[in-house]
Amino acid sequence: MSAGQLLIIGGAEEKIHDGEVLSKFVELAGDKNSRIGILPTASEIPDDVSSDYIHTFKQLGVVRVEVINVATRECAEDPSIMELIDSLSAVFITGGDQSRLSELIGGTKLHETLMEKWKKGMVLAGTSAGASIMAKQMIVAADTKLNDDKLTVKLGTGFGFLDHVLIDQHFSQRARFDRLLSAIADNTEIIGIGIDENTAILVHDNKFKVYGEHQVLVMDGKSSNYVNVKVSENGSEELTISGFQLHTLTKGYSFDLANRKLILEKGIQE
Repeated sequence: MSAGQLLIIGGAEEKIHDGEVLSKFVELAGDKNSRIGILPTASEIPDDVSSDYIHTFKQLGVVRVEVINVATRECAEDPSIMELIDSLSAVFITGGDQSRLSELIGGTKLHETLMEKWKKGMVLAGTSAGASIMAKQMIVAADTKLNDDKLTVKLGTGFGFLDHVLIDQHFSQRARFDRLLSAIADNTEIIGIGIDENTAILVHDNKFKVYGEHQVLVMDGKSSNYVNVKVSENGSEELTISGFQLHTLTKGYSFDLANRKLILEKGIQE
């Protein structure tokens, strides 16, 4: 049995009865007969966030929606939480702070159970922070010092459903090109994926397809022939890069992560 599908959302997805991205999640989960779990741990207001998604999923016709309440690492080791996960057809990880997900769930029994269920075919979705956590590595901070414009990108450990990928979200809307470029310049074997708001990629078998309103940027530094970081007199870092490949994909287009190539609409690759 192949691993389940991952619906990775750039944040701010439409929470309406005909919203494309969340409708796709419900379809993948098994439509109205599914039992969906909402994991709001990334948020500091989990009850409010959960209520919004419960309302939206019920608008989309889902009858059974469960909230996976995990506020501490002890909760993430609770056997009753594992029983709940076993009863679900899909899990939706909300936005907030991806560091909270890593700190409270990373390496716990819940993390193990999600990995095991996904490997057996469970559908997982994540938006915003829930998108970043999907990969083995994630951006946890990107700070620019006011006096010298020095951009510092800090990486942390994600849940590891995807390897050799780094996901950034709210991409165009929050002007995150520079921080993803900086991260990939330091880790050229990794593919950077920037996902716009109300836009998602559906990943399965090392390929993904784009859904939603805007676009997805793929940043590939593997074929680069020159990367140099120069520190200027005021301490800021300036990048000189050659040979990076950039791809932008809109709704309906697909990408082969293994071969790092666009898949044309008819499925023929060049």
